[in-house]
Amino acid sequence: MSTDIPGDPDLGTVVVGVDGSAPARRAALWAAAEANRRRRPLRIVYAADLDRLTLLASGDTIDRIHDIGREALVEAALLAQERFPDVTVVRELSRKSPVAALRLSAGPQDTIVVGNRGLGGFAALMLGSVGLDVAARSRSPVAVVRGEPDAPGTGVVTAAVRGTADGDWLPFAAREAQLRKATLRVLNMWNPLAHAGSVATLLDGPDKMAREHARHLESLTGPLHRTFPDLTLTTEVAGGTSAAGVLVEASRHTDVLVLGARRRPMGLGPGLGHVAHAVLHHANCPVMIVPRGAADGEET
Repeated sequence: MSTDIPGDPDLGTVVVGVDGSAPARRAALWAAAEANRRRRPLRIVYAADLDRLTLLASGDTIDRIHDIGREALVEAALLAQERFPDVTVVRELSRKSPVAALRLSAGPQDTIVVGNRGLGGFAALMLGSVGLDVAARSRSPVAVVRGEPDAPGTGVVTAAVRGTADGDWLPFAAREAQLRKATLRVLNMWNPLAHAGSVATLLDGPDKMAREHARHLESLTGPLHRTFPDLTLTTEVAGGTSAAGVLVEASRHTDVLVLGARRRPMGLGPGLGHVAHAVLHHANCPVMIVPRGAADGEET
Protein backbone atom coordinates (compact mmCIF):
# COMPACT_ATOMS: atom_id res chain seq x y z
CA MET A 1 0.00 0.00 0.00
CA SER A 2 1.59 3.29 -1.10
CA THR A 3 1.73 5.98 1.60
CA ASP A 4 3.37 8.95 -0.08
CA ILE A 5 1.93 11.55 2.28
CA PRO A 6 2.86 15.23 1.87
CA GLY A 7 4.38 17.25 4.70
CA ASP A 8 2.82 19.71 7.11
CA PRO A 9 0.35 21.78 5.02
CA ASP A 10 0.20 25.56 5.08
CA LEU A 11 -3.36 26.43 6.05
CA GLY A 12 -4.46 29.72 4.50
CA THR A 13 -7.07 32.41 4.98
CA VAL A 14 -10.57 31.52 6.20
CA VAL A 15 -13.43 32.71 3.94
CA VAL A 16 -16.98 32.69 5.32
CA GLY A 17 -20.31 33.43 3.61
CA VAL A 18 -22.85 35.47 5.58
CA ASP A 19 -26.39 36.75 5.01
CA GLY A 20 -27.52 38.09 8.40
CA SER A 21 -29.18 34.84 9.52
CA ALA A 22 -28.48 33.08 12.82
CA PRO A 23 -26.74 30.09 11.13
CA ALA A 24 -24.54 32.51 9.18
CA ARG A 25 -23.57 34.31 12.40
CA ARG A 26 -22.63 30.97 13.92
CA ALA A 27 -20.59 30.16 10.83
CA ALA A 28 -18.84 33.54 11.07
CA LEU A 29 -17.89 32.98 14.71
CA TRP A 30 -16.68 29.45 13.95
CA ALA A 31 -14.64 30.82 11.03
CA ALA A 32 -13.20 33.56 13.24
CA ALA A 33 -12.09 30.98 15.78
CA GLU A 34 -10.49 28.98 12.98
CA ALA A 35 -8.68 32.08 11.65
CA ASN A 36 -7.51 32.85 15.18
CA ARG A 37 -6.04 29.36 15.59
CA ARG A 38 -4.29 29.63 12.23
CA ARG A 39 -3.20 33.24 12.84
CA ARG A 40 -4.58 34.07 9.43
CA PRO A 41 -7.01 36.75 8.20
CA LEU A 42 -10.75 36.18 8.09
CA ARG A 43 -12.56 37.19 4.88
CA ILE A 44 -16.31 37.71 5.29
CA VAL A 45 -18.27 37.59 2.04
CA TYR A 46 -21.83 38.65 1.24
CA ALA A 47 -23.04 37.58 -2.21
CA ALA A 48 -25.50 40.15 -3.56
CA ASP A 49 -25.93 38.33 -6.90
CA LEU A 50 -26.16 41.70 -8.66
CA ASP A 51 -24.75 40.36 -11.92
CA ARG A 52 -28.09 38.59 -12.33
CA LEU A 53 -30.40 40.99 -10.51
CA THR A 54 -29.23 44.12 -12.32
CA LEU A 55 -31.21 42.99 -15.37
CA LEU A 56 -34.39 42.47 -13.33
CA ALA A 57 -34.43 44.83 -10.35
CA SER A 58 -35.01 48.57 -10.04
CA GLY A 59 -32.37 51.00 -8.84
CA ASP A 60 -34.06 51.30 -5.44
CA THR A 61 -34.06 47.52 -5.03
CA ILE A 62 -30.38 47.30 -5.88
CA ASP A 63 -29.58 50.06 -3.37
CA ARG A 64 -31.53 48.14 -0.73
CA ILE A 65 -29.60 44.97 -1.53
CA HIS A 66 -26.36 46.91 -1.08
CA ASP A 67 -27.55 48.20 2.29
CA ILE A 68 -28.58 44.72 3.49
CA GLY A 69 -25.24 43.30 2.41
CA ARG A 70 -23.24 46.00 4.16
CA GLU A 71 -25.30 45.56 7.35
CA ALA A 72 -24.70 41.79 7.31
CA LEU A 73 -20.97 42.29 6.76
CA VAL A 74 -20.63 44.88 9.52
CA GLU A 75 -22.61 42.72 11.97
CA ALA A 76 -20.51 39.64 11.27
CA ALA A 77 -17.25 41.59 11.44
CA LEU A 78 -18.17 43.12 14.81
CA LEU A 79 -19.10 39.70 16.22
CA ALA A 80 -15.81 38.22 15.04
CA GLN A 81 -13.64 41.07 16.29
CA GLU A 82 -15.41 41.24 19.64
CA ARG A 83 -14.68 37.55 20.27
CA PHE A 84 -11.26 37.46 18.57
CA PRO A 85 -9.74 40.96 18.60
CA ASP A 86 -6.40 39.82 17.18
CA VAL A 87 -7.92 38.48 13.94
CA THR A 88 -7.65 40.69 10.87
CA VAL A 89 -11.10 40.89 9.26
CA VAL A 90 -11.67 41.75 5.59
CA ARG A 91 -15.22 42.42 4.33
CA GLU A 92 -16.30 41.74 0.75
CA LEU A 93 -19.61 42.66 -0.88
CA SER A 94 -19.64 40.57 -4.06
CA ARG A 95 -21.79 41.06 -7.15
CA LYS A 96 -21.54 37.34 -7.88
CA SER A 97 -23.85 34.47 -6.99
CA PRO A 98 -23.14 32.74 -3.65
CA VAL A 99 -21.23 29.82 -5.15
CA ALA A 100 -19.16 31.98 -7.49
CA ALA A 101 -18.45 34.58 -4.80
CA LEU A 102 -17.05 32.08 -2.33
CA ARG A 103 -15.04 30.16 -4.91
CA LEU A 104 -13.50 33.35 -6.32
CA SER A 105 -12.65 34.66 -2.86
CA ALA A 106 -10.74 31.56 -1.76
CA GLY A 107 -7.36 30.32 -2.92
CA PRO A 108 -6.36 26.62 -2.99
CA GLN A 109 -4.92 26.73 0.54
CA ASP A 110 -7.81 28.74 2.01
CA THR A 111 -10.85 27.25 3.73
CA ILE A 112 -14.42 28.20 2.82
CA VAL A 113 -16.95 28.17 5.69
CA VAL A 114 -20.73 28.09 5.28
CA GLY A 115 -23.66 27.65 7.62
CA ASN A 116 -25.92 24.65 7.30
CA ARG A 117 -28.78 26.89 6.17
CA GLY A 118 -29.35 30.57 5.53
CA LEU A 119 -31.46 33.40 4.18
CA GLY A 120 -31.22 35.88 1.34
CA GLY A 121 -28.28 35.33 -0.99
CA PHE A 122 -27.31 32.16 0.86
CA ALA A 123 -30.83 30.72 1.21
CA ALA A 124 -29.88 27.40 -0.38
CA LEU A 125 -27.20 26.77 2.24
CA MET A 126 -29.65 24.59 4.07
CA LEU A 127 -27.57 22.17 1.98
CA GLY A 128 -29.61 22.37 -1.13
CA SER A 129 -28.01 23.05 -4.48
CA VAL A 130 -25.80 25.97 -3.45
CA GLY A 131 -24.32 24.50 -0.27
CA LEU A 132 -23.68 21.16 -1.87
CA ASP A 133 -22.18 22.79 -4.95
CA VAL A 134 -19.74 24.79 -2.82
CA ALA A 135 -18.69 21.60 -1.02
CA ALA A 136 -18.50 19.51 -4.17
CA ARG A 137 -16.92 21.87 -6.68
CA SER A 138 -14.55 24.05 -4.69
CA ARG A 139 -10.85 23.38 -5.10
CA SER A 140 -10.40 24.59 -1.52
CA PRO A 141 -11.37 22.83 1.71
CA VAL A 142 -14.97 23.60 2.71
CA ALA A 143 -16.38 23.55 6.26
CA VAL A 144 -20.13 23.25 6.86
CA VAL A 145 -20.93 24.40 10.39
CA ARG A 146 -23.41 22.00 11.97
CA GLY A 147 -24.26 20.86 15.49
CA GLU A 148 -25.24 22.71 18.65
CA PRO A 149 -23.47 26.06 19.01
CA ASP A 150 -22.68 25.59 22.71
CA ALA A 151 -21.83 21.90 22.62
CA PRO A 152 -18.90 21.04 24.94
CA GLY A 153 -15.62 20.28 23.19
CA THR A 154 -14.46 16.69 22.91
CA GLY A 155 -10.78 17.33 22.19
CA VAL A 156 -11.02 15.06 19.14
CA VAL A 157 -10.78 15.65 15.38
CA THR A 158 -11.97 12.65 13.33
CA ALA A 159 -10.68 11.93 9.82
CA ALA A 160 -12.64 9.33 7.83
CA VAL A 161 -10.50 7.41 5.35
CA ARG A 162 -11.18 4.64 2.88
CA GLY A 163 -8.14 4.19 0.62
CA THR A 164 -4.65 5.20 -0.44
CA ALA A 165 -5.80 8.48 -2.00
CA ASP A 166 -6.69 9.75 1.46
CA GLY A 167 -2.99 10.20 2.13
CA ASP A 168 -3.24 13.42 0.09
CA TRP A 169 -5.40 15.22 2.63
CA LEU A 170 -4.67 13.48 5.95
CA PRO A 171 -1.97 16.08 6.82
CA PHE A 172 -4.71 18.72 6.64
CA ALA A 173 -6.70 16.85 9.30
CA ALA A 174 -3.54 16.36 11.37
CA ARG A 175 -2.75 20.07 11.22
CA GLU A 176 -6.32 20.89 12.21
CA ALA A 177 -6.04 18.61 15.24
CA GLN A 178 -2.64 20.07 16.13
CA LEU A 179 -3.98 23.64 16.06
CA ARG A 180 -6.83 22.60 18.35
CA LYS A 181 -4.47 20.68 20.67
CA ALA A 182 -6.77 17.73 20.00
CA THR A 183 -6.36 14.03 19.34
CA LEU A 184 -6.59 12.97 15.70
CA ARG A 185 -8.81 9.90 15.33
CA VAL A 186 -8.35 8.24 11.94
CA LEU A 187 -11.42 6.14 11.23
CA ASN A 188 -11.75 3.54 8.49
CA MET A 189 -15.19 2.15 7.69
CA TRP A 190 -15.36 -1.49 6.67
CA ASN A 191 -18.51 -3.27 5.55
CA PRO A 192 -18.10 -7.06 5.94
CA LEU A 193 -21.20 -7.65 3.80
CA ALA A 194 -19.49 -5.98 0.85
CA HIS A 195 -17.23 -9.05 0.59
CA ALA A 196 -19.83 -11.68 1.46
CA GLY A 197 -19.48 -14.69 -0.77
CA SER A 198 -16.28 -13.45 -2.40
CA VAL A 199 -13.21 -15.64 -2.84
CA ALA A 200 -11.30 -13.42 -0.41
CA THR A 201 -13.89 -13.96 2.31
CA LEU A 202 -13.97 -17.72 1.76
CA LEU A 203 -10.19 -18.00 1.95
CA ASP A 204 -9.37 -15.42 4.63
CA GLY A 205 -12.49 -15.02 6.72
CA PRO A 206 -13.86 -11.70 7.99
CA ASP A 207 -11.55 -11.54 11.04
CA LYS A 208 -8.43 -11.76 8.92
CA MET A 209 -9.81 -9.18 6.49
CA ALA A 210 -10.53 -6.80 9.38
CA ARG A 211 -6.94 -7.20 10.60
CA GLU A 212 -5.74 -6.45 7.07
CA HIS A 213 -7.76 -3.23 7.09
CA ALA A 214 -6.13 -2.30 10.40
CA ARG A 215 -2.63 -2.92 8.96
CA HIS A 216 -3.43 -0.75 5.94
CA LEU A 217 -4.66 1.97 8.26
CA GLU A 218 -1.43 1.89 10.27
CA SER A 219 0.57 2.12 7.04
CA LEU A 220 -1.47 5.09 5.93
CA THR A 221 -1.00 6.99 9.18
CA GLY A 222 2.64 6.03 9.77
CA PRO A 223 4.08 9.08 7.96
CA LEU A 224 1.93 11.38 10.10
CA HIS A 225 3.88 10.32 13.19
CA ARG A 226 7.07 11.57 11.55
CA THR A 227 5.58 14.85 10.31
CA PHE A 228 3.61 15.56 13.51
CA PRO A 229 5.66 13.91 16.28
CA ASP A 230 3.79 15.69 19.09
CA LEU A 231 0.33 14.84 17.79
CA THR A 232 -1.75 12.27 19.66
CA LEU A 233 -3.12 9.95 16.97
CA THR A 234 -5.42 6.96 17.24
CA THR A 235 -6.74 4.60 14.56
CA GLU A 236 -9.96 2.62 14.41
CA VAL A 237 -11.55 0.23 11.95
CA ALA A 238 -15.33 0.44 12.30
CA GLY A 239 -17.55 -2.27 10.88
CA GLY A 240 -21.07 -1.61 9.75
CA THR A 241 -23.42 -1.82 6.80
CA SER A 242 -23.77 1.98 6.49
CA ALA A 243 -20.67 4.13 6.24
CA ALA A 244 -22.83 7.26 6.53
CA GLY A 245 -24.44 5.90 9.70
CA VAL A 246 -21.03 5.18 11.23
CA LEU A 247 -19.83 8.70 10.47
CA VAL A 248 -22.97 10.42 11.74
CA GLU A 249 -22.63 8.49 14.99
CA ALA A 250 -18.92 9.38 15.16
CA SER A 251 -19.84 13.04 14.74
CA ARG A 252 -21.49 12.94 18.17
CA HIS A 253 -18.09 12.46 19.77
CA THR A 254 -15.82 14.80 17.82
CA ASP A 255 -15.27 18.53 17.38
CA VAL A 256 -14.72 18.36 13.62
CA LEU A 257 -15.33 15.54 11.13
CA VAL A 258 -12.97 15.66 8.13
CA LEU A 259 -13.76 13.87 4.86
CA GLY A 260 -11.96 13.69 1.54
CA ALA A 261 -13.88 14.39 -1.67
CA ARG A 262 -12.75 13.68 -5.22
CA ARG A 263 -12.92 16.76 -7.44
CA ARG A 264 -14.09 15.68 -10.91
CA PRO A 265 -12.04 16.74 -13.95
CA MET A 266 -13.51 19.96 -15.39
CA GLY A 267 -16.44 19.64 -12.99
CA LEU A 268 -17.93 16.67 -14.82
CA GLY A 269 -19.96 14.03 -12.98
CA PRO A 270 -21.33 14.07 -9.44
CA GLY A 271 -19.19 16.10 -7.05
CA LEU A 272 -19.90 14.23 -3.82
CA GLY A 273 -20.68 10.61 -3.13
CA HIS A 274 -23.80 9.56 -1.28
CA VAL A 275 -21.88 9.08 1.99
CA ALA A 276 -20.51 12.62 2.09
CA HIS A 277 -23.90 13.93 0.97
CA ALA A 278 -25.67 12.15 3.84
CA VAL A 279 -23.09 13.25 6.40
CA LEU A 280 -23.42 16.90 5.37
CA HIS A 281 -27.16 16.66 6.00
CA HIS A 282 -27.10 14.78 9.29
CA ALA A 283 -23.78 15.29 11.12
CA ASN A 284 -23.83 16.54 14.70
CA CYS A 285 -20.67 18.64 14.39
CA PRO A 286 -18.94 20.81 11.76
CA VAL A 287 -17.87 18.84 8.69
CA MET A 288 -14.81 19.66 6.60
CA ILE A 289 -14.65 18.46 3.00
CA VAL A 290 -11.06 18.44 1.69
CA PRO A 291 -9.98 17.91 -1.94
CA ARG A 292 -8.90 14.34 -2.42
CA GLY A 293 -6.63 12.71 -5.01
CA ALA A 294 -7.10 9.32 -6.59
CA ALA A 295 -4.70 6.43 -6.36
CA ASP A 296 -3.81 4.51 -9.50
CA GLY A 297 -6.61 2.13 -10.32
CA GLU A 298 -8.94 3.47 -7.64
CA GLU A 299 -12.57 3.64 -8.62
CA THR A 300 -13.76 7.22 -8.97
